[in-house]
Amino acid sequence: MGGPMSTRWSGTDAPRGDEYDARWARLAEAGQSIHGEADLVDALLGEHGGRRVLDAGCGTGRVAIELAARGYDVVGVDLDAGMLNAARAKAPAIAWVEADLAHLDAVTELPAGGGGVGFDLVVMAGNVMIFVDPGTEGAVLRRLRDRTVAGGLLVAGFQVRPDRLALDDYDRLAADAGFSPVARFATWDREPYAGGDYAVSVHRAD
Repeated sequence: MGGPMSTRWSGTDAPRGDEYDARWARLAEAGQSIHGEADLVDALLGEHGGRRVLDAGCGTGRVAIELAARGYDVVGVDLDAGMLNAARAKAPAIAWVEADLAHLDAVTELPAGGGGVGFDLVVMAGNVMIFVDPGTEGAVLRRLRDRTVAGGLLVAGFQVRPDRLALDDYDRLAADAGFSPVARFATWDREPYAGGDYAVSVHRAD
């Protein structure tokens, strides 16, 4: 289920479904690491504790499936039905939810935050925050905070572009939603961020 559409992903010519997966398969075959996001999530949960992960904007499930293979309890959420169908075909045991991130308050399949029943970490890989419609970023972050336990982590990686969400604005919206900054990296393998065109931001739920 999901609310009104609030993403500009569908308006792009980005690869979908099998084409998207094939691109990652080619990278793996070429010897490149394709699980940097899962490696960072794994490390952060090892340091901060927890096992429940929400993959927000999960696409075809690459990150969620890898985390599930490492023993985490994972739920994937995406608005693109075709991408979710590809994810379900690969890993039917994982819970895949079709929903708009800006309207997660209407989704009953996901646990609410607090009381130890929400998510210990929310990960947004794949430029999720710059693909939501302008003006919905704050709603997305508020809805994700609603699903995160106090002290849980929000990890988001996205390109820093003049025509999209600026890091200062992201930090302000995250603070308004109830997240405090923890760290910022240039890559998923924790290279220090020094003003480049890609950032991985880690925030903690207050």
